[in-house]
Amino acid sequence: MKALVLGGSVFVGRRLVERLVTEGHDVAVLNRGVTPTTLPVGVDQLVADRTDLDAMARVLKGRDWDAVFDVSGFVMVAGGSDISGLLDLLDGHVGHHVYVSSIMAYDQSQLGVFPWHEELDVDRSGPRSYGGFKAMAESQLIDRHRSRAFPATIVRPAAIYGPCNNIYDMETPMFLRLIQRRPILVPHSGLVTASYGHVDDLCRMMIDLVGSDLAMGEVFNATAEAVTTRHYVDTLAAIVGVEPNIVMVPDERPDGFPNGVYGHLFGDRHHAVLSMDKARRLLGFEPEFGFEDGHRHTYTWFKQQGWDRLDSALSDPVWRSSWDFDAEARAATMLGVS
Repeated sequence: MKALVLGGSVFVGRRLVERLVTEGHDVAVLNRGVTPTTLPVGVDQLVADRTDLDAMARVLKGRDWDAVFDVSGFVMVAGGSDISGLLDLLDGHVGHHVYVSSIMAYDQSQLGVFPWHEELDVDRSGPRSYGGFKAMAESQLIDRHRSRAFPATIVRPAAIYGPCNNIYDMETPMFLRLIQRRPILVPHSGLVTASYGHVDDLCRMMIDLVGSDLAMGEVFNATAEAVTTRHYVDTLAAIVGVEPNIVMVPDERPDGFPNGVYGHLFGDRHHAVLSMDKARRLLGFEPEFGFEDGHRHTYTWFKQQGWDRLDSALSDPVWRSSWDFDAEARAATMLGVS
């Protein structure tokens, strides 16, 4: 398969490129060439900013692809650009276009309706919000499929975790809190429930659906198990081999209580569960990694990077997510826990 990955520098794109190469595919990556990365041997790097359609046209001219995997859509929010120009360049030159959307493409007012399936309402707030942009891009892909038989499939992941995760308020700081015996602040009695999927399962699903007639013009949720935040903490603590120092955060908080003292997925705005019935029924997809063994796999990678010895916070220029253990300690003290 001749594959083009839009993105390919970090996390999902990086793992996808590695998997494609391992499986013997002919792979090219198109990105801005800004984020430092080392591509596998043999991968062709095409450099262009996807908000610059003239530059995109120059690098894509005369090229055909069996599959295009679009994992870089977030950058379009900042540019405020329309995805239709990119699709014009690819139309007639791609056998299957796989777009990575997000659980945030759903209308978030449906929180508490379990589970979310692909036919539920989507975010209509417009391209300036993350979810609104994802929903808009999905709509354009589906419309083009219906009107011009453009070969598109959309996957909607929930919380993606695993090796190379560049959202630094998920498993990385949680492993560190546990290793360093720090307080772990948990809001809403630990009952917020979210769906988690391993990055390698997402990549496998995207590759495996290429060429499937049943996948054309369809949207598929992509995740694995849904767990509560309390289960999340307890499971990662068992993996690390410690008892967690859990501090429950009341809904009524003291004056001056600091923000950002727990991961974004622990907040009530992420209380949502995705259904995988459609992917199982039409694609025969089953995740390889369950929640616990997927995080055990990730913890092995985490230690191989030496991150169990990190003494300062990490930050990513795209997501700008990180952690502040000093603020967490202050918050715990305000709640009467040292």
